[in-house]
Amino acid sequence: MSEDFSLGSVQVALTPQQRFEEYLQLHGKRFTQQRRVLIDVVFSQHEHFDAEELLATLAQTAGQGKVSRPTVYRGLSELVEAGLLKKMVLDGRAVYEHDYGYPQHDHLYCESCTQLIEFHSEAFEQIRDAVAAEHNFRITGHRLIISGACSDCCKKRRRKKSPLDLV
Repeated sequence: MSEDFSLGSVQVALTPQQRFEEYLQLHGKRFTQQRRVLIDVVFSQHEHFDAEELLATLAQTAGQGKVSRPTVYRGLSELVEAGLLKKMVLDGRAVYEHDYGYPQHDHLYCESCTQLIEFHSEAFEQIRDAVAAEHNFRITGHRLIISGACSDCCKKRRRKKSPLDLV
């Protein structure tokens, strides 16, 4: 029995930029040029990233305007509060991913190279729902991160047999 573990899509009414602007207005904050550049870069591609990687990407997009380090860190917190990003802490490092307009999913985490692989499993959701029903528990969400080693790192760990292995 093969299952498709790929992620689908979610329809949203507002773009991430519009949703962030709405969040800022509700909290009495301005949608500054720095915030605009920050959200444009964050949502220009779907990759997991940390603050330092985002700062490096922003430095390469100098034509859009400079975004200061404090603005990046403050902006990431605001994007999480606005429901646009999710924050995960892996090995003491804060990693961010898109949340808005992206379906519920889980991760495989390679402890060696820090690669994150996203997947979705209907079978896991059925188990989750059955366990919750058994305990009369109302689910509001979940996060599953399975740690281990990716295939590339497993290959690197295998060593060739030496004549000493025969002794």
